[in-house]
Amino acid sequence: MPDTQDLDPRKAAILEAIVSEYIGTAQPVGSQHVARTAGISVSSATVRAEMVALEREGFLVQPHTSAGRIPTDKGYRFFVDQLTEPGILGPAQRHKVAKFFEQVHGEMEDMLERTSGLLSELTSYASVVLPPSHESAPVRSVQLVGLAPRLALLVVVLADGAVEKRTIDLPDEIGDDVLAAAGARVQAMTAARPLGATDERTMTKDRVLDEVVGLALDAMKDLATAEDDRVIVGGSSRLAAAFDAVETVRSVLSTLEQQLVVVSLLRDVLERGLSVAIGTEHGYEPLASCAVVVAPLSVDGHEAGAVGLLGPTRMNYPQALAAARVVSARLGERLGGGTEAPPGRVDGRTAEDRVTKRRGAHGRS
Repeated sequence: MPDTQDLDPRKAAILEAIVSEYIGTAQPVGSQHVARTAGISVSSATVRAEMVALEREGFLVQPHTSAGRIPTDKGYRFFVDQLTEPGILGPAQRHKVAKFFEQVHGEMEDMLERTSGLLSELTSYASVVLPPSHESAPVRSVQLVGLAPRLALLVVVLADGAVEKRTIDLPDEIGDDVLAAAGARVQAMTAARPLGATDERTMTKDRVLDEVVGLALDAMKDLATAEDDRVIVGGSSRLAAAFDAVETVRSVLSTLEQQLVVVSLLRDVLERGLSVAIGTEHGYEPLASCAVVVAPLSVDGHEAGAVGLLGPTRMNYPQALAAARVVSARLGERLGGGTEAPPGRVDGRTAEDRVTKRRGAHGRS
């Protein structure tokens, strides 16, 4: 996690007031307004002097000579790590999330797209969902269907709702009866086991059947280890209202269209132990005016993807963190077949989250 220097309590309170106000208004914040903020019990002159010091230390910047100050990336980072905690969704939002996951059905692809839309609706930011890897997903059913005399289609349904397909080149013209028998045999060997666990093989006296079974198992192993560079984006249209500059909106939208870039961004943020990357921290120049909030997606105790939000650096971080964590937790439960929230979790925050000291509380342990 990026380092942030300590600030004395008065400077920290003034910085928190400025960041909170700027997030809400997108207007530079003046000393008189800060002096009227609850908890700031000093004069506007004192506030002004402290704002100058905060600017000198890199936490604030003055966009115009006569204007107030706005936070820098460093100021937002201090706010996220030291001054704020993950928020709690309001009653209406909690009801909306609960109702959504009670009613959402269908194949995983459709579920992920609708979940992305839900996350965007909760926050008014663009949302991204990195689909889970299928390597650890248990197999529910397997079928082999003939497409041509020497070509078959392998259809694998996984416990997380995904349906994977792969064509298989056959060594000879194989009849439907042999394909059906091979499919049944593969089903018996792999049902309820992870998709990637396809090494155990038993041979029969039927050479053709064994060869087809082996080809199907090899195809399943390829499916398990294949890199998935898809990412599902929702709420892109909301970006127009989030940024003042049209060119910024165009640049962000163009980046979101590059699936591999977005996948790499989410994975990189998580690998660095972060749940929030602000401005230039994430290293993608076209998104220098953006912040990214990411929550890992866990299915049956295994990290299997991620959900995230992308918006301006002045995003409402407590709300965004709360929404990402709640939606990630509920999506993970649904993909794993569960219906109840994990023990100790309320609105995406565990009991440990709620008592954790504020220092760097948004990194991933």
